[in-house]
Amino acid sequence: MRKVVHQAELCVVGGGLSGMCAAIAAARKGIKVVLMHDRPVLGGNASSEVRMWICGAHGDNNRETGIVEEIELENLYRNPTPSYAIWDCILYEKVKFQKNLTLLLNTSCCDLQMEGNRIKAVKGWQLTTETWHTVEADYFADCSGDGILAPLSGAEFRIGREAASEFQEDIQPPAADKKTMGLSCLLQARQTDRPQPFIPPSWAYKYTSEDDFPHRGHDIYNPYNNFWWIELGGDQDSIHDTEEIRDELLKIAYGVWDHIKNHGDHGAENWVLDWVGFLPGKRESRRYVGDYILTQNDVRSGGKFEDLVAYGGWSMDDHHPGGFNHPGLPTIHHPAPSPYGIPYRCLYSKNIENLFFAGRNISVTHAALSSTRVMATCAILGQAVGNAAAIAAKNSLSPREVGQQKIDELKQELLEDDCYLPWNRREIPKLSIEAKLTASEGDPEPLRNGIDRPVGAEDNGWTGELGSYVQYTFSEPKEIAQLRFVFNSDLNRKVKNMPASFPLNPEPRKVPETLVRDFRIEIQDDQGNWQLAKRVENNYQRLVKVPVAIKTRAIRFIPEKTWGAEKAHVFAWDVR
Repeated sequence: MRKVVHQAELCVVGGGLSGMCAAIAAARKGIKVVLMHDRPVLGGNASSEVRMWICGAHGDNNRETGIVEEIELENLYRNPTPSYAIWDCILYEKVKFQKNLTLLLNTSCCDLQMEGNRIKAVKGWQLTTETWHTVEADYFADCSGDGILAPLSGAEFRIGREAASEFQEDIQPPAADKKTMGLSCLLQARQTDRPQPFIPPSWAYKYTSEDDFPHRGHDIYNPYNNFWWIELGGDQDSIHDTEEIRDELLKIAYGVWDHIKNHGDHGAENWVLDWVGFLPGKRESRRYVGDYILTQNDVRSGGKFEDLVAYGGWSMDDHHPGGFNHPGLPTIHHPAPSPYGIPYRCLYSKNIENLFFAGRNISVTHAALSSTRVMATCAILGQAVGNAAAIAAKNSLSPREVGQQKIDELKQELLEDDCYLPWNRREIPKLSIEAKLTASEGDPEPLRNGIDRPVGAEDNGWTGELGSYVQYTFSEPKEIAQLRFVFNSDLNRKVKNMPASFPLNPEPRKVPETLVRDFRIEIQDDQGNWQLAKRVENNYQRLVKVPVAIKTRAIRFIPEKTWGAEKAHVFAWDVR
């Protein structure tokens, strides 16, 4: 068998959204990264193999930004139909063609080497090439969901539900157990223009009555019904029993579609079963133990930690471990504030010196996990880990030492990359602070207040007519190397990254109307005349960094076109 050895500063294991964002973020900060993923496509539970849409924080203007928003906006621009082939392509290219990043697909991590309490290397089997890949690295980030590096390295971890008394969590059971939330095999349907029969497989379960689905809606016309409640395994071993659980889930899934098509009137005559997931989507398995364990009470109190590097905002959505076999409510949505902070101390191992983690395996209790596990939250946790790993590598620090010595630097890097951190402000470049800021209309000062989205009653942005301007004026000519913008991508938009069903002739999905599409930059020459310095056209991103090489006494930003909105709405414009 072939053997290949890779050298890196960071090895990320697991290519779901958290692993992708960790790997991309670290590579963009200039360190060498290898991403090892055991599937042929990226995205984990968001990929075409599982097809769960990206969920995150509830509430106005709480959508997660940073790399995950960059990916979602790319998808809205290029995938209006929408197609999972294009979605998979977008995820693939974000990693595959990122400088400093090596991608190993179809490679299952199954062994590692230790040096004391540090991981020296991980080893993975690449099925498609019959190759053993060994990655030697300074730091490792486990974003595998199941936390595969924990049993291999001896890292402390938990599995199951804590007793209510351990952390005084009132939604936990009286006694601790090994039960988790279950796994789901989702299904998707497509509407056609003619009647379509369905012949169920002989091994599918039979459900002839509506009473077979208590509290489990199965309206195929509901665009947000992906049949998540086809769920099992919470009262089994959510890792080692996965194949057995999958077999039962398939019997249920095909039986549910047989019921919809052949038992009762569900308006499904023209609908076909378009897809069934043969890879179960997991909600919970191992959870690492970090320097801090986030609890239900931290969530409820808002999580205003000094080392806050990400946030959640999904309710504590605690699925019953019995899943489909439980006759009561399949889940209980215990209230949680949105947003609440998640501390950096939950993102690295308590006892393995060079191990980060991000995703649903972070250091939280079962109760807190029921909120932190959703994918948009996992994505921004991944970006925080990627940035932290780059800081660690550049300064020869352990993950713990980053938190002790460089937490402010980490937070400012995240804010700079448009990762919102509640109750924190982004530092504004000195050049922008010292300049005079004016506009042809409206108040431009919020553009440099360090908060790049609406929060509560404060808009934190500037709004102007197309063709109006915002201007920085300096006391003397200044050299400018970069322009940084944050545009309005409509953080309250309802469209998901991908749909759960495919009705006939749906409305095409599109780039948010609020985004600035075309704009120009003008500078003032020595005679006081305004000259075109840069024009940007067909922009569809929220965070835009424009490299320039300009020396001027004054510079203007002039929005020319949006994707449909009558006015331009901008949250930040920095010059540096």
